[in-house]
Amino acid sequence: MERRSYVTIALLSFTIIALELVWTRILSAEFYYTFAFLVLSLAVLGLGLGGLATRLIPSLGSERALGPILTMTGLLGVICPILVFRLGLQFSQVPSSWTMAAKLTLAIVLLGSTFFTGGIATAGLFRRFHTKLPWLYRADLLGAGAGVIGAIATMNSFGTPQAAVLLTLPVFAASLLVSRSWARLAPLALAVGLASQAGSALTLLRAERQERALVIHEHWDAMGKVKVYGFDADYRGIEIDNVANSPVYGFDGNWDRPDSLRFEFGIDVSRLIERTSPCTFLSLGAGGGVDVLQALQAGAAEIHAVEINPYINQMMTDGFLSDFSGHIYSDPRVHVHTEDARAFVARNPGQFDVIYSLSSNTFAALASGSFALAESYLFTREAFRDYWRALSEDGFLMMEHQFYMPRLVSALIDALEAEGVEDVEQHFAVYDLPKMRRKMILLSKHPLTDDIRATAFGPLDPTAGNYAYLLHPPAADSLSQNLIERIVVEGWESVQPTAPVAVSPSSDGRPFVGQMGLWSNLSRKSLEKLMFLEVYGFPLAKLLVLTILAVVVVLGLPLTLLPYLVRRRPMDWALGGAAWLYFFLIGAAFMMVEVVLIQKYALFVGPSAYSVATILFALLVGSGIGARFSTKVKPTVAFLGVAGFLLVQVLAFAPIAHSAIGLPLAARAGVSALLVAPLGFFMGMPFPIGALRVREKIDWGFAVNGIGAVVGSTAILLVAMEAGLDAALLASAFVYLLACAMLGLRRGW
Repeated sequence: MERRSYVTIALLSFTIIALELVWTRILSAEFYYTFAFLVLSLAVLGLGLGGLATRLIPSLGSERALGPILTMTGLLGVICPILVFRLGLQFSQVPSSWTMAAKLTLAIVLLGSTFFTGGIATAGLFRRFHTKLPWLYRADLLGAGAGVIGAIATMNSFGTPQAAVLLTLPVFAASLLVSRSWARLAPLALAVGLASQAGSALTLLRAERQERALVIHEHWDAMGKVKVYGFDADYRGIEIDNVANSPVYGFDGNWDRPDSLRFEFGIDVSRLIERTSPCTFLSLGAGGGVDVLQALQAGAAEIHAVEINPYINQMMTDGFLSDFSGHIYSDPRVHVHTEDARAFVARNPGQFDVIYSLSSNTFAALASGSFALAESYLFTREAFRDYWRALSEDGFLMMEHQFYMPRLVSALIDALEAEGVEDVEQHFAVYDLPKMRRKMILLSKHPLTDDIRATAFGPLDPTAGNYAYLLHPPAADSLSQNLIERIVVEGWESVQPTAPVAVSPSSDGRPFVGQMGLWSNLSRKSLEKLMFLEVYGFPLAKLLVLTILAVVVVLGLPLTLLPYLVRRRPMDWALGGAAWLYFFLIGAAFMMVEVVLIQKYALFVGPSAYSVATILFALLVGSGIGARFSTKVKPTVAFLGVAGFLLVQVLAFAPIAHSAIGLPLAARAGVSALLVAPLGFFMGMPFPIGALRVREKIDWGFAVNGIGAVVGSTAILLVAMEAGLDAALLASAFVYLLACAMLGLRRGW
């Protein structure tokens, strides 16, 4: 049974982390990613509570109970997400409706039930084979690492909803492995039956919504949910994760047409293209190719279309939309890049005459849900320095966004000053596009003239076009006190105390551009437009983090103390105070590091499911190997190894990322894995070190560890948003060193 336990726990961990990844994608797409973050962060509490249940009811961790509990884990993993979608949740109504708040609570309980039974099984195995914990924990972590890769592969091969069913099969296999004779019939029948019905998940795991038009094509993989709308014979629309939109224009491929039949565009950059003939044009986030179509029509000599979602590029190149779009991606002038825009720009200095960014960043950019409140690196001060360097001597940048413009202007000014540009304010203009409900930056390598400001996108006519007026420099005296002009004239530091939103520039070390909320704006009435409250100044992200922390502190932490109240044996049955705090600290610290590294390496690998998978895989596999060697390394060395490699991450990441940014994506992922794995090696040691010390009480230690993990994964976001990612890593190192101090205590174990 001992050897089978290694395979059993590996299969269980495979399913648990794979489901967490897949559910994150599904909930992020169907309900918005803040919902995924809230629900899954609290649902993961189930792992710790399962360990606690094993301590309070020892029979749950017995060999006899293991098979049924594993079967229940798989069954709940399929049924509970479907039930969540049947609840009719409206996240925006939660603050004002007790009924909807109750439904949200039920959703958390439903999703948490899978983690709960999984936690029972894991804690039971840990307790029964506690003398082999380093080997067992290695199998646990290596199984989780395999689950990360398995989740990505299954989503890409079968579709994300189908993956939510298929990825329960490993835990059914684990149940088959440990069950006896006739008891194997249940997991076998369920596995076969559920696998045969996996296709129905496509309709069952879908929130009801009013579609914008007829959906004529749909694809869902690890990168996102892609729908194509058929608006009319000449117009299609791509929608990503039910929130990000990109148009596609119908084109017959014939450029021999009169001016009267030329395409018209909401933001016309043809004059900028013509100013720099022959023009090299770059589209950041090309989407459905309208940017490319405009550049081709305007006569650009060389066009680079950068889009991070490979399926969208495939549709436009030789897939579903290639005929409709006139095969514009097959034009010899067009070069298609499936790549993170920031990485592409950084390795092509001085190359582009026009850089075009039309809604490049959306709320669907990463939607990493329970792993981090991830943001974009497209709008940091360092990003604007990269854009500046990527422009040719006569180059222009056009960047549009609906919400972030005050912060973009702050970042742009800081970037140009850092580049040593004189008369910074003369190199850019900011436009308001009221008909499109957008704002737009025009950046020029040369100081802008009044003529360029007035004609760069067509006549500046408040009565005739979209370009109603300039925000900077102001077109009229009545506009002289607008927020953007105040930032230019006074500086963002002076403006912030009276600004309705956060206007401080984002940086690569603190890339949370979307977190524009201020605590001063906290009110019940402001919850009416919940989805986009951050961009209106409501502190939604921080409020969610504090809500999760409050639930854990008020409910989760006290529950871990219950065994003290129901003591059935002498005091040696209880986990000592130092041991309790030790497992709490290492659980919190592990997740603190994981969350920060996922965000940090998104700059280098690119903000996608693949960067999440890269870091998780490297960290888990490294930790699994480290767990195996935990008995051969002094505890102090293990903790100093963690702290030392965290310091390396703080000091060495930026120069390594900068020097290796020109590598292909696969190579950057490989470099990232090599940087993270040694840290993971030492991070895998503290848990088995403590487990060997508490022996049979490890189920309780596992419970406390799980609760600490939820606290750490959320609390560290507050540190990162306020002080930056490097400060968050240093805080994680400090927590690890506190745990080391607990280990050094003679009493309390």
